[in-house]
Amino acid sequence: MTESRGAESSAGDLFGPRGAHVPAPANVHDALPDTLLRRVKQYSGRLATEAVHSMEEQLPYFSDLEAGQRASVQLVVQTAVVSFVEWLQDPEGNVKFTVQAFQVVPQDLARRISLLQTVEMVRVAMEFFEKWLPLLARNDAQLRALTEAVLRYGREIGFAAASIYASAAESRGAWDSRLEALVVDAVVRGDTGPTLLSRAAALNWDAEVTATVLVGMPPPERNVSVPLAVHNTARQHDRAALSVVQGSLLVAIVSGPVSLDEPFIIDLLNLFADGPVVIGPTTPNLGMAHTSAIDAMAGVEAVAGWPSAPRPVHSWELLPERALLGDQAAMATLNDVLIKPLEKGGDTLTTTLDAYLDSGGSVESCARELFVHPNTVRYRLKRISDITGRDPMNPRDAYVLRIATTVGRLTRVRHDMRTVFTTVTRATGSEGDR
Repeated sequence: MTESRGAESSAGDLFGPRGAHVPAPANVHDALPDTLLRRVKQYSGRLATEAVHSMEEQLPYFSDLEAGQRASVQLVVQTAVVSFVEWLQDPEGNVKFTVQAFQVVPQDLARRISLLQTVEMVRVAMEFFEKWLPLLARNDAQLRALTEAVLRYGREIGFAAASIYASAAESRGAWDSRLEALVVDAVVRGDTGPTLLSRAAALNWDAEVTATVLVGMPPPERNVSVPLAVHNTARQHDRAALSVVQGSLLVAIVSGPVSLDEPFIIDLLNLFADGPVVIGPTTPNLGMAHTSAIDAMAGVEAVAGWPSAPRPVHSWELLPERALLGDQAAMATLNDVLIKPLEKGGDTLTTTLDAYLDSGGSVESCARELFVHPNTVRYRLKRISDITGRDPMNPRDAYVLRIATTVGRLTRVRHDMRTVFTTVTRATGSEGDR
């Protein structure tokens, strides 16, 4: 019972009503006289040199550093020792001098040495100090106080190093985000010069890989940055990605071709808001991705004209809607891909297609209109499907063919009228010269 009460009493001393109670540290300043502090500061240069030698012996990568970089490490260590002395003069306060030891690190050294390597160097340096600094003590009290101070300061040095690297990582992330936005914006605007490629290379984008642009709406609310989520999803599927939110649109550039049913696209769609997502054509490289971006953005503008459009939808599937909005590229594509090949197949195919569409998709009505057997109509429709890749008996394909034939006629009429106007103008000019 007595032991139980004693244990409860000890627990009560350790855990107060507001939680765990940590005993106050010993008064280090009283145990360390000014003469000892001056002695530690006096030996700071030698201690730093010997600590660097210890790093060379224990850390294989340290010898690979350039002479100037090793000198920078020694400067950091010496600054840390001097800051240690300053901290010993006010041990009850915050260890505010520890960060100063890392503020003298050159940027090239910070980029060369990883956080893990920095932690290893801190460990080696603190083990060296734990071994040799206590030798400067004159009595047991100084020895104990100095040893405790080294241990506590080593812990704070570790936290300071982690803080510096975390801050650098945040700055790097912010810079990468701005650089990424510039790259995507350049692709959208068509500014595909050497600057684009150099910036993309800084973001680890392979200049030789194919590129595909996807455009949709960003989610209304996300706790995580949308571009970061796009990067993580692409990385999970061994892809590269660049993305940015431009106003009301989320633009993503992904490496490689895109298939509608592949797991990568399925996961990527979850990062867009509910609504249409348009995929542009795959281009040979990032420098040519402007055409993919233009097609995808034109598709986003036109997709409202096809309420039952799949999600995602390829931009070339929206050529009719884009043509109705006056997209000259879409008009030219419809004419070149559908109408011109059909015209090469003969007048009977174009005549049959017009009659079939005008009859509302009825084979029998079309046959009566053309005075042919219904099987002849079916045969011709099959040939039209083989040539154009569009089946007139499919409602969507029939709509595409209808818009394409209309655009083709208007294109020819416009061309013929321009030819006539040009001829008349030249003739009038010749008469005036006379």
